[in-house]
Amino acid sequence: MILFSTVLLFVILTVKFYYKWKFNYWRRKKIPTLPPKIPFGNLPNPLKQQETTGVHIKLLYDQIKDNGWKHAGLYFLTRPVYMVVDLEYVKNILTKDFQHFVDRGFYFNEKDDPISAHVFAIGGQKWRNLRTKLTPTFTSGKMKQMFQTLLECKTSLLKRVDKEHQTPINIKEILGCFTTDIIGSCAFGLDCNTFKEEDSPFRKYGKKVFESNLRRRLQIFFFTHFPSLARALKVRHFSKDVADFFTKVVKDTVNYREENNYTRKDFMQLLIELKNSKTGLTLDEIAAQSLIFFLAGFETSATTMTFALFELAKNQEIQQKVREEIGVILGDDKITYEALQKMKFLTQVINETLRKYPPLSFLTRECVKDYKIPDQDVIIEKGTKVVISILGLHRDEDYFPDPEKFDPGRFSEDNTGFRDQFAYIPFGEGPRICIGLRFGMMQTKVGLVSLLRKFKFTVNRKTREPIKFDVKGFILAAEGDIWLNAQKVC
Repeated sequence: MILFSTVLLFVILTVKFYYKWKFNYWRRKKIPTLPPKIPFGNLPNPLKQQETTGVHIKLLYDQIKDNGWKHAGLYFLTRPVYMVVDLEYVKNILTKDFQHFVDRGFYFNEKDDPISAHVFAIGGQKWRNLRTKLTPTFTSGKMKQMFQTLLECKTSLLKRVDKEHQTPINIKEILGCFTTDIIGSCAFGLDCNTFKEEDSPFRKYGKKVFESNLRRRLQIFFFTHFPSLARALKVRHFSKDVADFFTKVVKDTVNYREENNYTRKDFMQLLIELKNSKTGLTLDEIAAQSLIFFLAGFETSATTMTFALFELAKNQEIQQKVREEIGVILGDDKITYEALQKMKFLTQVINETLRKYPPLSFLTRECVKDYKIPDQDVIIEKGTKVVISILGLHRDEDYFPDPEKFDPGRFSEDNTGFRDQFAYIPFGEGPRICIGLRFGMMQTKVGLVSLLRKFKFTVNRKTREPIKFDVKGFILAAEGDIWLNAQKVC
């Protein structure tokens, strides 16, 4: 018993000494730090997490800002993490000194889970090569080519809302079906039928990726903080059934089109053209890009439209102003790509929604070579992870006075002087800015215009207010969903 107690005491003291030594890393560099706690550092306990990671990182941002610091050192477990809040530092990392911060530091396992090696996750020269190949597929011209395919999906959306408009509407669920149909059609050339089939495989597997039970959260925690060990243990990012489903869909689609000489104006066709060009893409690479396009496109746009309609339902005068703009520009005509570009106030509404509710609430980068902070005698070492809080910047009253107020006027053409470019980064910024932002904006506008032409929305009492973000989600989402009432517009 005495021996056991002695060994236990020795282990405890050794662990405490180890943590104390590790937690002095930033002090040795003379960078201010928020006090960490054993064993999770500045992270919350994943077993008792009370707010989503994005909200927790915003709270760290607020503490750093309140202390008057430009940056701070944090610890995720014992790993040093560098967080910047000063806009000049944000600019340096995302654009000016980008060559030091090319990688996102996201986990992927190309060998055991090829579909995880998509353009969002990979880094280095492989990312540069893939980004160069993919960029031409997201030009305005290519968006126009896909517009009609996208527009056809609004019919099912309107039928569904019309069917349910006399009862409380779970607007996120309906918009999730709408964007799933759009991305399924544009990315895979397939009719997903999510409005007709409750168990549509695209909806089923798409939702499964974003499911967040305790087991999944612990898995993400493990491969995020121990990536080398996770790869050695062959840990996958996506579950095998999800990866197998999307890989099979892509390979079957590519084979069918090539064998039957069939073409279609969609994202898949552009990838097939890349596959058969001199630059070349493998089938695994096509599958990986199609998957991330699908996942990023359906969830983020559905979330943006959901929060936009929620705010418009709360602010009836703003909703009416959007509807009037739609009426003036479209009249009784069909929605066109060119008409959407003319809707300036609608764009302001979407921009303000993305400010208040950025779907991706923080950015990560990884230092790929030692970096000297420009105005300080401090070196950020290679391998250090960097965090930037988008939610913190977007709700910082120094940049957006009265940040809780929904005010599209912040983004009017005559009111942009107060806003620094790097205070508003819903799609990121610099060379790794979201490659699909044009497509995301396009489908968001189509969804909102289609609905607001036909329906007036108010908030149903089933919606929990004030909005609290779901702790389980990686993409910002309301806890308990957002429920709206829809009334037909005469």
